[in-house]
Amino acid sequence: MQRRQVLKSAAGALAWTAVGRTAFAATGNATLPGNRRLVVVFLRGAVDGLSVVAPYTEGAYYQQRSTIALARPGQDGGLLDLDGHFGLNPNLAPLMPLWQSGKLAFVHASGSPDPTRSHFDAQDYMESGTPGRKGTPDGWLNRLLGAEPAAVAPAGGRASVTRGISVGATLPRIWAGPNPVANIANGKGATKPTPLDRPQVGQAFDALYAGDDALSKAYRESRQSRAEVNEAMSADVREQMAADNGAPLPNGFPDDAGRLAQLMRRDPNVQIAFLALGGWDTHVNQGGAKGQLANRLQPLGQGLAEFATRLGPAFDDTTVLVLSEFGRTARQNGTGGTDHGHGNVMWALGGNIAGGKVYGRWPGVDASALHEGRDLAITTDFRQVLAGVCMNNLRLPDDRLATVFPGFDGAALNIARA
Repeated sequence: MQRRQVLKSAAGALAWTAVGRTAFAATGNATLPGNRRLVVVFLRGAVDGLSVVAPYTEGAYYQQRSTIALARPGQDGGLLDLDGHFGLNPNLAPLMPLWQSGKLAFVHASGSPDPTRSHFDAQDYMESGTPGRKGTPDGWLNRLLGAEPAAVAPAGGRASVTRGISVGATLPRIWAGPNPVANIANGKGATKPTPLDRPQVGQAFDALYAGDDALSKAYRESRQSRAEVNEAMSADVREQMAADNGAPLPNGFPDDAGRLAQLMRRDPNVQIAFLALGGWDTHVNQGGAKGQLANRLQPLGQGLAEFATRLGPAFDDTTVLVLSEFGRTARQNGTGGTDHGHGNVMWALGGNIAGGKVYGRWPGVDASALHEGRDLAITTDFRQVLAGVCMNNLRLPDDRLATVFPGFDGAALNIARA
C-alpha cells in the first residue's frame, strides 16, 4: 500500500485522539495524589444561573421575571427548597439526593471578573484561566496535567496517555498545551471501528511512524490511548447497545456521562475529563418550569445523576464542576428570554464535596445591587473555586498553583469535605 493511500484511508481515524497543539511531546505522565479525579462540564452559551438556583424569598426576583420566574417551593412546578432562601430548578430533581447526602454544592454570584459579554472571549478566558488576557497559549486543564512531578511507568511498560480525556468532536481550548489528551467522540462513536483498526492499515501506519521524531511519538500515543479506552469500554458498549436495541437515547448527555463513568471506573489512569454542552443562549422563549431551558436542564440533571451512580465508590474521590462563561440578565427581555449577563452559579458534585450548601456572598437581585443595573454581581472569582478544588480536593501542592492559574493571587475557596 502506498503512503498516500494509507494516509487517505486513515485520515478520520487519526482525529480520534489528539494532543495539545503547542507541542507534540509530553512533559511527563504524572498522577494526582491517590485516586482523586476531576470532571469539568462546560455549558456553552451562558446558562441562566438565576433559573438554576433561584432566590425565591426575594420579591425582586419575581418582579423582574414576570413570566419566567420559577414558582416558590410547594407550588405547581415550584422550586425544590435547598436552604430556605434558594431553590433548585425542578427539572434538576435527580440531583436532590446528592444535595441531601451532602455531595452537591453551589457557588452563587460567581464568574469571571472580566466584563465581556462576548461568548467567544468569555469562554476563552475561562478555559485559559486568565481573564482579560488573550495571549495565553494553553488551557488550565492542560497545565493541571503537567503540574505534578512525573510518575514512573510500570516496569517494562509505558506510562498511560489517558490521564486526560476530552469528550467531543474536537479538542477544546481548555486542553491546549504540551500534555497529551485523548479526544474521544460523543455517543457510541467513541469505540466505533476506524480504518486504523484494520490490520493491514494499522500495520502500515505503525511502520510509517516507527521513528523517534515528535510526530511518530504522537501517533504511538494516539494508538495507545485508543487501545486503553477500547479495553475499558468495549464490554459496556456491547451491553448497552443490546439493551437499547439500536434505539438512540432522547438526549446524548446521559449516555455520554454514563459511558464516561464506566470508562473512569474501569481505567484508573483517567484522572481529568472534560465535556461541553451547548444550547444555553436563551434569548427567546426561555420558559420557566417548562420550555426551552427546562428541556435542556432535564437531560443535564439526569446525566449528572447517572454519572454519580455508575461511577460507584470512585465517586467519593471525584469532583465534578459545572460552569458556564457568564450568567444572564436579572430582568427578562421582551421576547420571554434573558440576555447576556455577568454573575452566575457554579456547581460542584462529588463524595469529597462539603455539600448541602450554597457558597459565596449573595449580593441580591434588587435593582440597587445589580451589576451595571442589569446583572447579578460577581462576588466570587471562578478561579477561587478552581484553585480551592485543585488544592483541597485534588491535593495539588500550593507551590504549583501559580503554574495552573498564572497571575491569580486571590484567596482559594475551600468546598472540600473535611
